[in-house]
Amino acid sequence: MTDKITDPVALWQKMIGEMEKGFNSFATKAMETPEFSQAVNRAGGVAAGAQKQFSDLMEKYLLSLNLPSREQMTGIAERLQAIEGQIGEIKSMLRQMSATPGEKQIGAALRPPRTRRPPSEGGEQK
Repeated sequence: MTDKITDPVALWQKMIGEMEKGFNSFATKAMETPEFSQAVNRAGGVAAGAQKQFSDLMEKYLLSLNLPSREQMTGIAERLQAIEGQIGEIKSMLRQMSATPGEKQIGAALRPPRTRRPPSEGGEQK
C-alpha cells in the first residue's frame, strides 16, 4: 500500500476538495448580498423581455409569409377536436336510429344480413 503523503491521487483529491470548499464559501457570501439578487432579477427581466420581443417578431414574420402562428394552430386544433366529437355523437345517434327494434347495439358496427343459405342435400345453393 502506498503512503498517502506521496500518493499523487490523494494529493490531487485533497487539492480539489480544498478548492471546492473555498469556491462554495465565496459563492455563499456573494449570493447573500442584495446586489447579487438585484443582478439576477435584472437578468431575468431582460431574458423575459427578449423572449417576448422574439415571439412578437416571429409572429409578424409568419404573418408576412401567410403562415399561421402557434396560437392560431392551437385554436385550429381545439376546433377540430370539437368537430370530431360532434361527428362521433352523430355517428352514435345514426347507429341507434338504424338498429332494428329487437337488436341491441352497444358500440359495435352493424353486421350485414345473412342471406346465404347452407347447401341443400344435393350440394346446390338456393
